[in-house]
Amino acid sequence: MAAALYAVDTPETPPGAEPVPQSGIAVSYNARLRIAFESHYDQIWRLLRRFGVPPSVADDAAQQVFLILAERMADVREGSERAFLFGTALRVASTLRRTQKRELLTEHADLEASSLPGTDELADQRRARKALDTILQKMDADLRTVFVLYELEQFTSVEIADIVGIPIGTAASRLRRARQQFRDFVSEQFASKNPNRGEGTP
Repeated sequence: MAAALYAVDTPETPPGAEPVPQSGIAVSYNARLRIAFESHYDQIWRLLRRFGVPPSVADDAAQQVFLILAERMADVREGSERAFLFGTALRVASTLRRTQKRELLTEHADLEASSLPGTDELADQRRARKALDTILQKMDADLRTVFVLYELEQFTSVEIADIVGIPIGTAASRLRRARQQFRDFVSEQFASKNPNRGEGTP
């Protein structure tokens, strides 16, 4: 399926006619799409999961994001493919959340194949991812978006403002609120697992 993303539709050559060389523009679009796919597919897949897309449809959702890029490539400024993909992923995830039953994020198979952790370490990683994903799903959608883009995907406030379509000041304000909400949920979750912490022992 991935190979189909690189194809640019061209008219069929009539019987007996000499084939027309593919235009430089089409070649350029193909090259840009291939580079974007190879460079950002894993990141887009992970982002969709962080935004609440269930694992059962994450692959299809990621493919949809790149198909949209393929269709809109002529409108995307060269060098801005990554930002366009992230903005598109945000909208695709939002649509899926409205049309599918919400699921808690579980594990995400992004472990390095070259370094297999031990059983205990793997279990700890899974628990940590599940705890993070659970907290992210509790956050307000607008705050979670800027939090994920800034803290997990390393976008700047300026880039986030462009992706989400909000003023830079709004992006910065949401990030401050998101950090506070994240801290509150972490404290709440920690307290729920340690109800006796802080209490004196008889």
